Amino acid sequence: MSAAIEAITFLLNRDRVEEKAAPGMVLLDIIRRERHLTGTKEACREGDCGACMILLGTPDASSRMHYAPVNSCLLPLGAVAGRHVVTIEGINGQLLSPVQQALVAQGGIQCGFCTPGIVLALTAFFLNGAASDVAEATDAVAGNLCRCTGYSGIKRAIHELCGRFDLSGSPMDNRIRDCIDWQLLPPYFVSIPQQLAALPPARPSANDQDAVRVAGGTDLFVQQPARLCTRPLTFLKPADECIRLQDGQCIIDAATTVEQIRTSVVLQKLFPAIAEDFKLICSAPIRQRATVGGNLANASPIGDLSVFFLALDASVRIAGPQRERAVRLRDFFKAYKQIDCGSDERLREIRFDLPDSSAGFSFEKVSKRTYLDIASVNSALLIESSNGTIQKVHLSAGGIAPNPLYLAATCDYLLGKALRPAVVLEAVRVAQTEIAPISDVRGSEGYKRLLLRQLIFAHFLKLFPEQFGGEALHETA
Repeated sequence: MSAAIEAITFLLNRDRVEEKAAPGMVLLDIIRRERHLTGTKEACREGDCGACMILLGTPDASSRMHYAPVNSCLLPLGAVAGRHVVTIEGINGQLLSPVQQALVAQGGIQCGFCTPGIVLALTAFFLNGAASDVAEATDAVAGNLCRCTGYSGIKRAIHELCGRFDLSGSPMDNRIRDCIDWQLLPPYFVSIPQQLAALPPARPSANDQDAVRVAGGTDLFVQQPARLCTRPLTFLKPADECIRLQDGQCIIDAATTVEQIRTSVVLQKLFPAIAEDFKLICSAPIRQRATVGGNLANASPIGDLSVFFLALDASVRIAGPQRERAVRLRDFFKAYKQIDCGSDERLREIRFDLPDSSAGFSFEKVSKRTYLDIASVNSALLIESSNGTIQKVHLSAGGIAPNPLYLAATCDYLLGKALRPAVVLEAVRVAQTEIAPISDVRGSEGYKRLLLRQLIFAHFLKLFPEQFGGEALHETA
């Protein structure tokens, strides 16, 4: 079945627009080819470079606007109905904004091709940041590639801007007005909630059986853009309470984004390192769209969220036309890119038991680049111990089998054992019997086996520095 042409209404910068097009057409093509706003650049079309970045504004229940930096090359037109799309032209007033001025003054511009995306990424940081933290501001532009400057001028501009604008004194309820006062935004942003309220209601997504379900689409629109442009789409949205605690479990809606997980107060209390760990997974604009359900359903052998939640021994709930069923995540992955989910079913939520307050959790990842790269090998460990004895343990790894792997035999060996170097060394030996890595562009089979050994060592060194610090594991190995 072909996708029907629809009239999709949204705000583009200062103007109300109605586009008659297939909902699966990516916004980048609308912006450049139909609206001729060429400040938004076309480059990788894979969400890797940030040249096509826009701000996507969405009102909450109280009509307060939230703006997220998004790669328009991966954003379907149907997902912006009733929302505010901001391109570089939409933040320009009579003069350069302070972000643009800082980039000019600090030598952060040469050819200028990447500059619009960097300006929008930094503007998004000042719209959303809790404090003027240079490290957080730098992470905000981590998804923007520049081939000219060497990044030093961009970093100097970030330092200047963070020193100039104090976000700690700007409450989120008043942030847009503060950004207008600072001339980071033009005054018309004040009227956007009223303009959005006057738009016609968005038409419901296609609900026929052949419709493709789309949440973030950050992988779908890289792999299948032509197909999605010609198929009816159903757009999935997370529940209002997308992360919640209930009956001793944490429940996460499948359409919850990576950034919602990373910044969740609930999950930060359970896993204090999650905010930093998840910076290793993908860039800020991808985190705004990529979802946990999409990451799991993709079934990539190196899926970071898959490895993270396998170590929590999580389960997924799958909704079908007649019933809903639960599947342990370790059984959800059947083979390479194959999952226990029928074509008429969808992954609805993921659940895991709340770990004991004394439990330790570690996530580790090795890739060619430290940030913004897919893993060569990744691994996670949840462990509880009492009086030096392991009481509960869940260990997972990716990049070492056709699918993300729960290392069941290794966990069985570790359970009830003493926390000693010899035990960890034997656990590494058992783990080597469970895995089947292959040689590819991310490393040889032998290299991946070595990486897993080192990551298991890293888990224990991180969580039990007294028992395994110094040369203990090295000498034993």
